[in-house]
Amino acid sequence: MTGVSCNGQPADAALLAPALVNYGHFTSLQVRAGAVQGLDLHLQRLAHATGVLFGSALDTAQVRQWMGAALQQAGMADASLRVTVFSRAFDFRDPLAPVAVDTLVAVSPPVQLTAARSVRTATYQRDQPALKHVGTFGLFDQRRQAMAAGFDDALFLGAGGMVSEGSTWNLAMHDGERLLWPQAPALRGIAEALLQAGWEGPQAVRPVAAAELVDVKAAFACNASGIWPLAAIDGHVLQGSADLAAQGRAVMARVPWQPLR
Repeated sequence: MTGVSCNGQPADAALLAPALVNYGHFTSLQVRAGAVQGLDLHLQRLAHATGVLFGSALDTAQVRQWMGAALQQAGMADASLRVTVFSRAFDFRDPLAPVAVDTLVAVSPPVQLTAARSVRTATYQRDQPALKHVGTFGLFDQRRQAMAAGFDDALFLGAGGMVSEGSTWNLAMHDGERLLWPQAPALRGIAEALLQAGWEGPQAVRPVAAAELVDVKAAFACNASGIWPLAAIDGHVLQGSADLAAQGRAVMARVPWQPLR
């Protein structure tokens, strides 16, 4: 980690609140030359979750300014950013009380994920899946269990065995005719939204049952850190995944970058 700031100032005791009370939300993003793809969507995500979790409004213009200042303080134009919203005033004894929020910005070196991964399915549903909240224990534990079993990561199956999402990523699958985006309770990612908007071939957003995975020809995973092929799901080898992931990267290459400052 290169630098961490809270409300635009170096973080110190402010870190105690998120460490002791696991309640808040965040967004993660990549910065290149001081700009972000889908920046408006990241800020909308933060504003929405702040209203849901804290009953208060988030000054997204101020948050954007703090993000730019954190990059400048770290002396980096290319970086990974994690913006976490929490509240030192939050009291779990009175969780309905609207409270002012704090914003933690962490800067670290840039990341670009491209390596293929083999995954296994696991029956798991995160709490409040529509929110990118800080309760990540279950996600990382599922990834750890998958790795202990010889896989690279876990692909979640929700209620009724429907495909939902990966541990920290969304996925798209190709059935030979169209790109399929599984529709199930899950965290809808910014990269997923940008890819859906820019994909030029046939695609569909619909429920996908686990039983359909044997018919999948190719698949890729996506999040703010990149797009990478899924080499296999539950041992079912996906020969076309590298080419499909390359198509996804070509779509993202056309997405404009929005400057932070």
